[in-house]
Amino acid sequence: MTRTNLGMPSFPPFPEAAGEAVRDEVLRANLRRATHTIRDKRARAVTELADWDRLRAAGKAVKDHTLRHLDHYLLQLEASVTAAGGTVHWAADADEANRIVTGLVLATGEREVVKVKSMATQEIGLNEALEAAGIAAYETDLAELIVQLGHDRPSHILVPAIHRNRDEIRDIFRSEMASWGRPAPEDLGDDPRELAEAARLHLREKFLRAKVAVSGANFMVAETGTMVVLESEGNGRMCLTLPETLISVVGIEKVVPAFRDLEVFLQTLPRSSTAERMNPYTTMWTGTTDGDGPSAFHLVLLDNGRTDTLADETGRQALRCIRCSACLNVCPVYERAGGHAYGSVYPGPIGAILSPQLRGTGSDIDATLPYASTLCGACYEVCPVAIDIPEVLVHLRERVVQGGPATRAGVRVRLRPAHGHTAERAAMRAARLLLDHPGALRTAERLLARARRLRPRRLPGPGRAWTDTRALPDIPAEPFRDWWLRERGNRH
Repeated sequence: MTRTNLGMPSFPPFPEAAGEAVRDEVLRANLRRATHTIRDKRARAVTELADWDRLRAAGKAVKDHTLRHLDHYLLQLEASVTAAGGTVHWAADADEANRIVTGLVLATGEREVVKVKSMATQEIGLNEALEAAGIAAYETDLAELIVQLGHDRPSHILVPAIHRNRDEIRDIFRSEMASWGRPAPEDLGDDPRELAEAARLHLREKFLRAKVAVSGANFMVAETGTMVVLESEGNGRMCLTLPETLISVVGIEKVVPAFRDLEVFLQTLPRSSTAERMNPYTTMWTGTTDGDGPSAFHLVLLDNGRTDTLADETGRQALRCIRCSACLNVCPVYERAGGHAYGSVYPGPIGAILSPQLRGTGSDIDATLPYASTLCGACYEVCPVAIDIPEVLVHLRERVVQGGPATRAGVRVRLRPAHGHTAERAAMRAARLLLDHPGALRTAERLLARARRLRPRRLPGPGRAWTDTRALPDIPAEPFRDWWLRERGNRH
């Protein structure tokens, strides 16, 4: 099976990429302003619901149930979509998905498509595959349009151009719009209303001309074959209704059993992502209908490492993700490093656990992503489907350091420990040996207390990097257990 593509070029390890990002003062200011604004609005929106905790638990339960019976619901979905007039295609990896979509577009005789914002198509690098086949793909989401015109990469799940400010967007529109279609006004300013109007006029001609659209989906309903897309601008509604052919590329984990399950997610997703009580544009379609909407509908069900992730009892909870981006907006690491440092279309805390599972931990970037966290737990607290991201991060760190069993390409394998962790493994083995022998631990604590005046200011060797940014704690005059026995040992 081919290597999983997550829509990014080769990337350096996270510490290197993040180190470069944190030196960009403009980037940090853009991120700080945007993430603080979004998370403050979200917090207010969530507190309006007295049953938020129950909604969160219900969303988790629906997702866990679906993942346990994923084979059943995917087959039910295929039958429902087919009965409604659609065609279902199964793609094991990125290359197969790209071949399917490219072939479907070429079969229409068209050479351009309009696209709804879709992380799945970014994950597989669909735009690049279409371009190689002579097909132009036009992003219609405002933020995605900014990224595309700027020859850039998305850096946030909800707001892909979060790293850009208004001046930068104005300059991109002025210099690039003409080469993609209708040019921006010569006197375009940086007022958000002017920028939105320039994008609206630029995109309108593409909506009215395009015969083929490509989308993702937030949810797929197994019992009815219904696709659901949530968006805030109305561009999705245009893409999903005007073209003659609609191709949706969706990860297999996006299925839910029944239409009634949407009640939970249509409350939690808008509040967690855009802090809105109700999503502005929620578009649903089921197969095809004569005289209404596209006359041909194709659903490409994408695996691309998801089945491997499902085989991991701890890591599979990452597949509950509904792509709300709440975890990014509260993460102190993301706020300072930005999304590009994660080397994946999935940035932030969720990307730190999802990308290494979809791609494996063999590359430098994927072996370092589980360490892109302070383990503060803020991401878990805001997750609307209760993904315990810190738990999965620790689980993946153990996999990187120790190796061990994992599933890759559907085959159970035993991973070797990653390079560069020899000292860490030795330290963990020594700690385990010491903690398994209380007498030895007690002796070591007493010896350490007596030698406390010899405490160095910095650790030697591999520990030097740790003490470059931290002070070693003072060593107490006596071990805690000795103090306890002396002070309270005779009390009952």
